[in-house]
Amino acid sequence: MLLALTFHEYAHGWVANRLGDPTAKLLGRLSLNPLVHLDLFGTVLLPLLLIISKAPFVFGWAKPVPIDPFNLRHPRKDMIWVGIAGPAANFFLALVCGLAIRLLGLLGITFGGPMDFILLILACFVLINLVFSAFNLIPVPPLDGSRIFAGLLPLSWAVRYMQLERFGMILLVLMFVVAKPVINFYVKTFVGFFGTLFAGYDIWPALEKLL
Repeated sequence: MLLALTFHEYAHGWVANRLGDPTAKLLGRLSLNPLVHLDLFGTVLLPLLLIISKAPFVFGWAKPVPIDPFNLRHPRKDMIWVGIAGPAANFFLALVCGLAIRLLGLLGITFGGPMDFILLILACFVLINLVFSAFNLIPVPPLDGSRIFAGLLPLSWAVRYMQLERFGMILLVLMFVVAKPVINFYVKTFVGFFGTLFAGYDIWPALEKLL
């Protein structure tokens, strides 16, 4: 999960830097060192608490990479690309690990054999990255999808919409309370479709058996 979060935040900073905003680079955040992006509560304490309490799912977050939209050459349009960058990085990592599972399958290495631990790591990484990608595309502040959505709205609407970000944690809690079945269906459908597409078969049953 920490690796997935690290690549996610790095991608935001890298795209912002390419589009004219060096803020993340100047603050030492344009790095693949996980410790640079670690958030004590979101990356360590909350996931541990969820694991200890045997929650049905485990999630967390890293310290957001600082972005100054006023440094971007085309602030509104460029913020869409900056917002897409994080989910796209997770999507790409899931693709790479899924293709690795396919390659191992061609070599005769499948679940149920002596190399289960390698397949387990790859499969978990596919699922974690797809969950991060799907979840962050939801257009609710402060998720990345809200930046993409705001860039598509008329300016006056976008300004009002992004003002909701100050209530981000409250909005996320309300989202889970009010729309949990919809969120679960969306994420599971996204993960199931692309997980099967990338790895070549549904990896959920194999993971459930091993875990």
